[in-house]
Amino acid sequence: MLKADIPVIDRTFQIQKADHPRPVSIKRPFIIPFFLPHIGCPQRCVFCNQTAVTGVRQNVVSPEQFRYLVKRFLAYKGEQRDRVQIAFYGGNFLGQKKNQITSLLDEASKFVFEGDVDSLRFSTRPDTINDESLDILEDYPVATIEIGVQSMDDDVLTLTKRGHTALDTQKAVHLLKQRKYEIGLQVMVGLPGDDEIRSFSTAEKVADLFPDFVRIYPTVVLKESLLAKWYLQGRYTPLSLGSSVTLVKKLFLFFAGKQIQVIRMGLQASDQLENGRAIMAGPYHPAFGHLVYSEIFLDRVLSHLNHRRSGVDAISIKLHPRNTSHLRGLNNQNIKQLKKTFLLKAVQIISDFECPTDQLVIDGASIPVP
Repeated sequence: MLKADIPVIDRTFQIQKADHPRPVSIKRPFIIPFFLPHIGCPQRCVFCNQTAVTGVRQNVVSPEQFRYLVKRFLAYKGEQRDRVQIAFYGGNFLGQKKNQITSLLDEASKFVFEGDVDSLRFSTRPDTINDESLDILEDYPVATIEIGVQSMDDDVLTLTKRGHTALDTQKAVHLLKQRKYEIGLQVMVGLPGDDEIRSFSTAEKVADLFPDFVRIYPTVVLKESLLAKWYLQGRYTPLSLGSSVTLVKKLFLFFAGKQIQVIRMGLQASDQLENGRAIMAGPYHPAFGHLVYSEIFLDRVLSHLNHRRSGVDAISIKLHPRNTSHLRGLNNQNIKQLKKTFLLKAVQIISDFECPTDQLVIDGASIPVP
């Protein structure tokens, strides 16, 4: 591939930081995912079983299959997405041999050159990011690189058999910033040796690196993982669903205060996770992110009503329609709790497209929400 043939890819996705306590919202790209379970991984981390999570066992996709799958995904692209990206997930992308890396990028880049896709992205370990590996990418339209950080606590990283240190993550982010890639950092809570204090320390160190976005995953016990063996032996106890939702909520609000967007909380729902064949134990929920948002909305309303005048047995809450499910909570639990806590006879919910998405209006008083 000749450098002159490479289309100009804008890697500058720096979000303008506004002076308010919520991350700036940007349109998410339309992502066409390809999963490469454990490809390039030097060892198996204690929590990992990518085949169980993704359901993908075949590691090699022919060029014909690749093109067919991309075209199939493109048919579902809506008008609400700015960018289209082909993504490689589930393995350690830069841990592959050079010819494996370039083979995948060659095939994916064709769609960029043809104008159907804007750029490429992938996930990789921090210790595979160096000048030599990044030089390989210079001839390709890669815009976004996600790093599997998991923790910034070296004791936790050792216990989980990650094989890298927090310093490796710091060095990797520095190199990616030098080359102006969009950077995403993936962190986990509830890992062996982890606790709330260590999770917050990880969040603080991640925020100090100022990534463009983060993902937060609660640790679940996947079958056929080393963690599953530890769980059966009584050596590991996962977080409960409730405690993990509350912890992730706190981390989400911390990142929001730092103007860092959290693009996912919890594992992506899949048939493998839903049918019970993949998970042995732990805080999995197909709508984990929704649970987090619902708890935040409930907290905000409870806080406001705790300071209201007494003797009121009904309230009205106006909000943007996209926030209605967050306010109600799963199975309307938030509304039930509000009625029980404040002896309310009625909670009127008014959906209004004119209402800002970052506000709730309770009996005329505006309160901020993420």
